[in-house]
Amino acid sequence: MDQTGVTAEIPKSPWGSVAPAPPACSLTEVMSEELARQLDEENNVLPALSDPGADLLLSDEGPDTTSDLMLAQMLQMQFDREFDSQLRREEKKFNGDSKVSISFENYRMVHPYEDSDSSEDEVDWQDTRHDPYRAVKPQTTPRKGFTGKGKNITTKHDEVTCGRKNTARMDNFAPEVHVGDGLGMDLKLSNQVFNSLKQHCYSEQRRSARLHEKKEHSTAEQAVDPRTRLLMYKMVNAGVLENINGCISTGKESVVFHADGGSIEEQPVPGEVVLKVFKTTLNEFKNRDRYIKDDYRFKDRFSKLNPRKIIRLWAEKEMHNLTRMKKAEIPCPEVVTLKKHILVMSFIGKDHVPAPKLKDVILGSEDMKNAYCQVLHMMQQLYQECNLVHADLSEYNMLWHEGKVWLIDVSQSIEPTHPHGLEFLFRDCRNVSTFFQKRGVGEAMSMCDLFNAVTGLNIPVGAEDEAEFMTEIMALEKRNEDHVQKRRKKTFPVASEGGGPPIKPDSDD
Repeated sequence: MDQTGVTAEIPKSPWGSVAPAPPACSLTEVMSEELARQLDEENNVLPALSDPGADLLLSDEGPDTTSDLMLAQMLQMQFDREFDSQLRREEKKFNGDSKVSISFENYRMVHPYEDSDSSEDEVDWQDTRHDPYRAVKPQTTPRKGFTGKGKNITTKHDEVTCGRKNTARMDNFAPEVHVGDGLGMDLKLSNQVFNSLKQHCYSEQRRSARLHEKKEHSTAEQAVDPRTRLLMYKMVNAGVLENINGCISTGKESVVFHADGGSIEEQPVPGEVVLKVFKTTLNEFKNRDRYIKDDYRFKDRFSKLNPRKIIRLWAEKEMHNLTRMKKAEIPCPEVVTLKKHILVMSFIGKDHVPAPKLKDVILGSEDMKNAYCQVLHMMQQLYQECNLVHADLSEYNMLWHEGKVWLIDVSQSIEPTHPHGLEFLFRDCRNVSTFFQKRGVGEAMSMCDLFNAVTGLNIPVGAEDEAEFMTEIMALEKRNEDHVQKRRKKTFPVASEGGGPPIKPDSDD
């Protein structure tokens, strides 16, 4: 209300009604004893604080010296607890796994809190070196060599003590050797057993190292070394092959992979081909040089080559033999190309399924008789037209496909003029005759008659005496060897024979 007596209007707030202001209190009311008493009553109604020293601070009495002492003791106990914990860590770090330990117990602060049952003051056994579940290692024998006195003397040669020590020493074996928890089972190993295990572990480590190094540089079963893998990748990149599908056969001398053909210099390659990768290790076929060392086509080149190059020569030998056979129209794989020790040939089979071997196929009597006639004719062609002896002919190296017998694996095939050529031919005749006679082919000739039918030599057969027949064969080989020596050695040119694929000289890598 102003001086004129007119009440002034309070403007309305745009935010709504305004709460009324609290009534103002005069200074005298604030300082009145009645208000002070009311405040004291309200303070007494407040809940007790969690701090045990808070009631001392809020009491009406003056500062209490006993409360200050209690607070000081609590702070000192907390400091001592932290100091002791640090002391334990220092002791553990200083001692480590040493057999002789030093204790810092004399430096610890002894307080009543050590007898407390609270979990906060307890020390977990996992934080110490004393694991109740860990097996105790056997104690070492002192330098004097024995422990105990009188009848209780135990020397270092005690059977039980030595057994436990040997069990503990197994922890020093290589990580790949799983020794188990021998200490926990209180296992006792004799010296003989421990020495045998130790020697076996060392031998396995050396063998594993040799095997790993060997696999890095050699072609193992169903696998190839990095050099061979690089050659296969180059064939794919050059378009000779579309892709390589996988391994279909393994043998003592090679690994065979199936692949899809591409093209070579705009010349089409069969849709399905095989890669015959000759193994670069001689361990599984150590007598390989027997078939190539005395072959007059390769005799001069054989003596100058290292083992890795001999494998390339072996692949080249099979390529030339297949070329001769293809020229004589003998059913066999067709050579596509040769790159070092990888020979690419046409695939005998259909839709990634190789043709079965003659030993695995089940044929009727007429088909088996027909197969025998085909094999006989092919052996005659191989000897008379191709001037070759298979040298490993058996039911394992003959396939049955589209009603015909196909010959494979001719890398060891040699000429009849080879010093052991007729012996190998007689072995082939024995394998063929034995197989077809077991299959019930009545027309199958004996091994001696089959040898005469193939060679046309007409060696007399004396009551089927094999030893006498072999003597005649060896005499023929001796006369043949003398005849060849008089005509000087035959040489085999590096150039391809019979229209086979060209061979480029290999580098020494």
